[in-house]
Amino acid sequence: MLDARPLGLDGVMEFCPPKFGDSRGFFSETFRRDWLHNAGLERDFVQDNHSFSATRGTLRGLHYQLPPKAQDKLVRVVHGAIFDVAVDIRRGSATFGRWVGLTVSAQKWNQILVPAGYAHGFVTLEPDTEVIYKVTETYSSVHDRSIRFDDPAIGILWPIHTVEVVLSEKDRKAPLLRDAEIFESNS
Repeated sequence: MLDARPLGLDGVMEFCPPKFGDSRGFFSETFRRDWLHNAGLERDFVQDNHSFSATRGTLRGLHYQLPPKAQDKLVRVVHGAIFDVAVDIRRGSATFGRWVGLTVSAQKWNQILVPAGYAHGFVTLEPDTEVIYKVTETYSSVHDRSIRFDDPAIGILWPIHTVEVVLSEKDRKAPLLRDAEIFESNS
């Protein structure tokens, strides 16, 4: 049975699938559609992504895609650890601009579900970290957007000194939330 718990923002959840170990190693079902269904979540994942970060402090994000290519993401770590963040970017939402963070690691064997309407990012807490995540829409460069990871209006408390982070050029040039093209919401 899957252990699931909400993380305080609408739809953002932590999942901990069971892991069975013995002298040979372990076995785990890391994804089952019926687990999400039983948690009240209907998702149709269409693509798996795999990222490798060689150094501690590699920061990827805050990324999202606009409709109609908006993505739900189910993120897990197969080696190492990350601090994973979801930021509500649904203008008009009661929690607009708020964020939630969770340490996701191979050791904890947990996962985080980040729904569409949230910007997503993570920083690696260990070297040689590998992250695998499922998405509900394929990548679309036309719909791809990002927001500054250190936007003071959001105020994410990253567990690493931000002067130490390793960023892509895209993430370094990302706009602040106030200047970003984001989701419209009535919730």
